[in-house]
Amino acid sequence: MAQKHVAVLMGGWVSERPVSLSSGRECAKALKEAGYKVSEIDVDRNVAAVLKEVAPDVAFNALHGPFGEDGCIQGILEVMNIPYTHSGVMASALAMNKVKAKAVMAAAGVPVTEHLIVNRNEIGREHPMTPPYVIKPINEGSSFGVLIVKEDQDYPPQELTRADWPYPDVLMCERFIAGRELTCAVMGDRALGVIDIVPVGHGFYDYDAKYLEGGSKHILPAKISPIVYQKIQTLTLEAHQSLGCRGVSRADFRFDEREDGTGELICLEVNTQPGMTPTSLVPDMAAHEGMSFKDLVSWMVEDASCCR
Repeated sequence: MAQKHVAVLMGGWVSERPVSLSSGRECAKALKEAGYKVSEIDVDRNVAAVLKEVAPDVAFNALHGPFGEDGCIQGILEVMNIPYTHSGVMASALAMNKVKAKAVMAAAGVPVTEHLIVNRNEIGREHPMTPPYVIKPINEGSSFGVLIVKEDQDYPPQELTRADWPYPDVLMCERFIAGRELTCAVMGDRALGVIDIVPVGHGFYDYDAKYLEGGSKHILPAKISPIVYQKIQTLTLEAHQSLGCRGVSRADFRFDEREDGTGELICLEVNTQPGMTPTSLVPDMAAHEGMSFKDLVSWMVEDASCCR
C-alpha cells in the first residue's frame, strides 16, 4: 500500500472549484498520512497530458460539479486505463442530471417530487406552479443557483431575468417540501448513519451553510423514529443501486413531520462526489461508524477500479 501512487484530482474551472480544492487538499493530506505517494493535480483542460506524465496507479476524484462529476473525467480515466474512485461514467452522468436521476429513482420506487422544466425567462414573468416551489439548475451542485419561492411571494424571483445570470437558461422547478433536511450515505454496499442537517443563520442549506464553519449543525444519529431512520437508509441504498453508483455516494431527503404536515419523505437527489471538506457530511458519518478520515479515503483508494 505504501508504494501505491495516487493522483488527487481537484479544482477544475466550474463554480464548485473552491469546494473541490478544499476536498482535494484534505484527502491528499490524509492519504499521505496513510503512507501513499500522492500527487495533487489542479485539473485543467490538459488533464490527460498531465496524467500521462504523472502516471499514477490510482486517481482519487475530488472534483465537484460539471466535468468532474458528470461522467467526463470518468471517461478520460477509462480511456487511459487509470483506476479511479467513486462512480463510473453512466452513473455519474445520470446522477448529475437531476431530471434523469429522478426518473430512474422513481422507477425503482424511490419517492421523488413532481417538477417542471422551464426556461428562466418564462419563470421571470409568471409563476410556473403554485408557490411554494424551488427553482434549481439541472446540472449544478452545492446549492448553486437554487432559489426558494415562498407561499406569499406575488412574483417569481427577478434574479432570473438578469443579463448576468451565471447558470443555464433551462431550469427545473419542483414543489417545495417543508420539514427537515436529512441525508444518508452509501459506502460500498451498505448505508451509513442518517444526519439531520440544521442550518444556522441561513434560510436553507445553501452554499454558506454547507461550507462556512458553524453554518450548520449535523445531528447524528438524526432524532427521528427508528422506522423513518431505517427507511431512509433503505431508500439511500436503493437510489445508489438504481443509478448504478459505486464507492461512496450520498442521498439527500426532505421529511415533513410537522404536526399539520403531510408526513412525506422525499429523495431530492444523489451526490456521487460528496464533499470531503472539514464541514462535509460523509466524514461525519464515517466517524460515527468508527472510521477515521484517513481510513475513509484509504478505503476509497483500495476500492478504485476502471469499468465502474
